[in-house]
Amino acid sequence: MTDGSVHVEFRGVSKRYGETVQAVRQLDLEIMRGEFLTLLGPSGSGKTTALMMLAGFEDATEGEILVDGRRIDNVPANRRGIGMVFQNYALFPHMTVAENLAFPLEVRKLGRGEVADRVRNVLDMVQLPGFGNRRPAQLSGGQQQRIAVARALIFEPKLVLMDEPLGALDKQLREQMQFEIKDIHARLGVTFVYVTHDQTEALTMSDRIAVFSAGRIQQLSTPRELYERPQASFVASFVGENNRMAGTVEAVDADGGLSVRLDDGGGRLGAMSYGRSFPPGARVLLSVRPERIALVQDGASAPNEVAATVLQSVYVGDHLRLIAGAANGQKFIVKLASTPSLPTPEPGAAIRLGWRREDCLALDP
Repeated sequence: MTDGSVHVEFRGVSKRYGETVQAVRQLDLEIMRGEFLTLLGPSGSGKTTALMMLAGFEDATEGEILVDGRRIDNVPANRRGIGMVFQNYALFPHMTVAENLAFPLEVRKLGRGEVADRVRNVLDMVQLPGFGNRRPAQLSGGQQQRIAVARALIFEPKLVLMDEPLGALDKQLREQMQFEIKDIHARLGVTFVYVTHDQTEALTMSDRIAVFSAGRIQQLSTPRELYERPQASFVASFVGENNRMAGTVEAVDADGGLSVRLDDGGGRLGAMSYGRSFPPGARVLLSVRPERIALVQDGASAPNEVAATVLQSVYVGDHLRLIAGAANGQKFIVKLASTPSLPTPEPGAAIRLGWRREDCLALDP
């Protein structure tokens, strides 16, 4: 739980490789003490470079990085007191689990008794008691990742960095480890900075998420706000699925509601701007999440309606996934909660899709 104070600060930090490649551009970021912050973005967006500059494995081209108000960008990596977890675990294969865990403590000249106590405690914390005498090759991928997390935490750092730590695990184990790492964070209360390209992972684990693109943060907010109120079309398209429709604003209500004429004869829809300003005549991109669209039954109506034809219908267990096409060529993805009584619209069936104005977000194209 964050106490409201700033733990880590990036001030105008940039990273260039040669004359042409700018991996990070004028990064300003405050990370609060005790929070779980995720740096999320596609490959090449700058998220890993930012983490590596904080860890000390990359030098900033310009700007300052501060921890607890003190500059650390000129401090060697091994003197920053930061715990680090890598995707490939980085365990020493010739050492036992206990020796791997003891290594960071022996470097710090701790006594043998305290080392043994801490090794035992962290093995309990990651639910692997009794594994101290095994070697990494005798462990599963999930067990190796737990040991890597334990090694990063054993010297009791106040700041822990994780670079795609679950990328090598299968889906079920990855989801299990997400909750285990989140639980460890909640129990210890230290600051975690986590890098991933997996949007579900970021939404599941984080207090806040910084979405990176082209070396800049496009949005920094809570998981719920990021998903419900993306501030840019890139964020809306990268975080979760959405249906996107281009159009022109025809009218603006006093409450920020918009009337938008869709391109290619797609009709008019109501949308919300949520604080952004779009005057009449402005071009906008409308975004609607697939799970916010419903089938409008005969005799009923919805604030926004589109006539469509089912192109594809797939049963996915907890939901029914439809691909539907409108007369103007616009395609829609629809997720309907799966119930035993839910009829399955077959390809070729004529349907009406409906959603609320509040679920239709107007974004800068």
